[in-house]
Amino acid sequence: MDENMEEDASYQQLIMDDHNHNNWEADAYQPHHHHQHHHTHHHAELTLPESGGMSQTQQDPKELLHHMSANGEERGPAAHREPEPMTSKVTLNINTSASKFLMNVITAEDYQRTYWPKLDSAIDQLLTQSPGDCIPISYEQIYSCVYKCVCQQHSEQMYCDLITKITSHLRRISEELQVSCPDAYIERFNAALSQYMGALQSIVPLFIYMNKFYIETKLNRDLRDDLIKLFTEQVAEKHVPTLMPLLIEAQSTPFKITPSIMANIVKGLYTLRPDWAQLAPSLFSKFIPNI
Repeated sequence: MDENMEEDASYQQLIMDDHNHNNWEADAYQPHHHHQHHHTHHHAELTLPESGGMSQTQQDPKELLHHMSANGEERGPAAHREPEPMTSKVTLNINTSASKFLMNVITAEDYQRTYWPKLDSAIDQLLTQSPGDCIPISYEQIYSCVYKCVCQQHSEQMYCDLITKITSHLRRISEELQVSCPDAYIERFNAALSQYMGALQSIVPLFIYMNKFYIETKLNRDLRDDLIKLFTEQVAEKHVPTLMPLLIEAQSTPFKITPSIMANIVKGLYTLRPDWAQLAPSLFSKFIPNI
């Protein structure tokens, strides 16, 4: 789908942002100054031009000498004329800037071979990092990569690739939970939930331009909401029937599960789908006020 961002004001703002983002300097030129003043005491060259006329170097030598005194000082009307100010003119060459923009076109092949692999690798690391880990990626580079792809109208493909990537990841998480033993089930679900929500704190800001100029504008949705919905559909909904009885049992068994893990899961489930509180009202009411 061709994203014709140039038709609306937000896309025009994006192009101007890209003008600044890539440090496109406006072309400026300084024309030769036609009004220069050279004082000499031993030469008869005076380059003060008459307004609308020729310079004194083009006048008849006798007339020129008439305005010069014996010691070489200028006299006559020209001697009292103030030097005209020297000015420089700066012109924003929009056409030049536009041509530079067009020279950096990212084709569909460029996107698939160069840009998406960088994003794919970064997303992998963000989805699998443990809380507090420092992963070796350049957030500035990834942010810039997303920005350029949006400017070059690859937002739709990038959004589809992002959703496909994260959906595949969540399906693997769901399969791993399905084979977990009951004793480790709650802790593993909590780990998967915490890891995913932590990853969103990095992924959503990195794709902020795609969110602003494609998801919000074209789809009337929000990236964070879409990604939370993915976890709900691909993981939580499939495991709540097994998870909820275990949570109720753990609630009545002291020290079976730490209160912090219990609180994190309950609050997380309520964020995903508030109606799940009806499955265990007494449990949810301990961690969610006013329900």
